[in-house]
Amino acid sequence: MTRSKVAIAALRKLEDERAKLDKKQRELETKAAAELGRMFLGSGVEAFSAKSLKLIGTALGKMNEEQALATLKIENSTSAR
Repeated sequence: MTRSKVAIAALRKLEDERAKLDKKQRELETKAAAELGRMFLGSGVEAFSAKSLKLIGTALGKMNEEQALATLKIENSTSAR
């Protein structure tokens, strides 16, 4: 096989691997979304608008866990252990 054919074959293999990884990422994102949704069901946040919930999540996501808990004035029960 010439060098160009080897490079083309390697590129095709890489593209195939990337497609498989993209598919796996979408599957895992769907599972993660379902897990997060189950955590929030019954908490009251399901009454928030989607826009507000996204803004709140984005703001909290910019903080570390301790900062978020302090901002919301929630005592972290794991720090007492």
